[in-house]
Amino acid sequence: MPRQLHRPRSGQRFDDVLGLRVSWEKRWITLAPVATILGLAFKMYDPDHLLGDKEDIGITCALVPTEHDGVCIGRRHYPGGAVFMNGPTWGRDVFIPLEWIIGGRDFAGQGWRMLVECLSVGRCISLPAMSVASGKVASYTTGAYARIRDQFGLSIGKFEGVDEAMARIGGFTYQMEASQDLALTGLDIGEKPSVLSAVLKYHNTERMRKTLNDAMDIHGGKAVVLGPRNYLARAYQAIPIAITVEGANILTRSMIIYGQGAIRCHPFVLREMKAAMSNDAAEFDKAITGHINFVISNVFRSLWMGLTGARLVGSPKGGEVAAYYKQLTRFSSAFALLSDMAMFSLGGSLKFREKLSARLGDMLSNLYIASACLKRFERDGAPKEDLPVLQWAVENALYDLQQAMDGFLANLPSRTLAVILRKVIFPWGLTLKPASDRTGTQVARLLMELGPTRTRLTRGMFVSKDEADPVGVLEPALRAMLETEPVEQKLRKLGRDGKFKAVTARERLAEAWQSGQITQQEFDAVTRARKLKRDVIMVDDFDMELGQHDDTLLQRLIF
Repeated sequence: MPRQLHRPRSGQRFDDVLGLRVSWEKRWITLAPVATILGLAFKMYDPDHLLGDKEDIGITCALVPTEHDGVCIGRRHYPGGAVFMNGPTWGRDVFIPLEWIIGGRDFAGQGWRMLVECLSVGRCISLPAMSVASGKVASYTTGAYARIRDQFGLSIGKFEGVDEAMARIGGFTYQMEASQDLALTGLDIGEKPSVLSAVLKYHNTERMRKTLNDAMDIHGGKAVVLGPRNYLARAYQAIPIAITVEGANILTRSMIIYGQGAIRCHPFVLREMKAAMSNDAAEFDKAITGHINFVISNVFRSLWMGLTGARLVGSPKGGEVAAYYKQLTRFSSAFALLSDMAMFSLGGSLKFREKLSARLGDMLSNLYIASACLKRFERDGAPKEDLPVLQWAVENALYDLQQAMDGFLANLPSRTLAVILRKVIFPWGLTLKPASDRTGTQVARLLMELGPTRTRLTRGMFVSKDEADPVGVLEPALRAMLETEPVEQKLRKLGRDGKFKAVTARERLAEAWQSGQITQQEFDAVTRARKLKRDVIMVDDFDMELGQHDDTLLQRLIF
């Protein structure tokens, strides 16, 4: 449809410009309310055959200035209490010249490929990075809070129920950052890892959900009450955003991860398809022969490694991590075998078997996550202090992988094939276990200590040096609590022995100082540590109109 074009920025006008008439109503676009350029994907038709004989051109992508005639933006959403700028955009019969198509008219109809490639990059960066950041914040704050906050004279982080949740926070944070770092390495060398981006989008945001849930549970009322001291609630409220945008997590797990990877990552299927499409009989025969040999090899490899527990498999590293590399080799062969058997037994109907596809995706994802954790451990110099976190991360990834295989075999429609595959892959049954309670406790204790593991796990995180900041006060308070712990133990013992006349903790501290049982330096250190502790555990309160926030009166009463 040729017509006049008015450039919205330069004011130039051109006559007889060939373009499209586009109408749309997009309910949700990131940054739409403040955007200067709008990215649109639409179905393009050429009923007048101005571009050629083809009428249905297909999905096409274009960049449109938001001040262009007919483009409507400016309304915004309020997603989950977050003030991030999302909003709708719409237009009716908006004229878009062909030159605004990304790549020009030669790329009309190639929008789907562009979308997949763009998402493969974006999914690796934005939401996975937010998930990693959330894990770091949860690890940093919860580790300190659980050590500082006590109940019955014991830090709450030393209660087994709490340390179980803290182990998940630390372990998932390790998994998330390791997985993203490895994928970003691929981006840095120019790859567009569409499968890995889907893995990261799903698994990192799900782990973010779990870490924030656990952090909220441990913080209790402090994290429930909104206010200046609450550093978790807004992230917790925003969880549905991360699991929804750039492809809902249900869709990503059940259709995208394995759906994209089954053909793209297989060493022979794509070659077979291309050979069949080009009628290249010689190449097809070569590919199908290689495929058959590949399947036979994986049958014997899976059986042998299952019978031996992969103990005879080589490993690039020795020591405590060698067994993990061996298990990855074993389950890589098993996954390849299950993938081939799924395609063989289900054919084209596999794409409709979303639960089976999801479990195959879980297998691939956990193989990747475990590999990424081992890669991170080596990149960090294989520090002995980090071994408990690595063990928790890898052992739970391998266990989840095993459970996905078990679920797949339990639900494979061909029961005879399922029984055979189970005997091949799991000749001794399901032998892998999740990380032990002892390992989990070690992870929790590392989060509560001012040590190198805690530092590595939270590296890159901004922490204010201002003790008036609710996050900035955590490390000084933790340090002060650790330094004064012997004095506090001494005071508790004096109390148990009946050495005090006073009743309150403040009065007993003063009595111990006045009687010479503690020094002036110890008195000052404990006083400061207790004040910092109070700053950490206090919950926000307001006047009856939820307006004024002021606890100076209460501070004067206590201190």
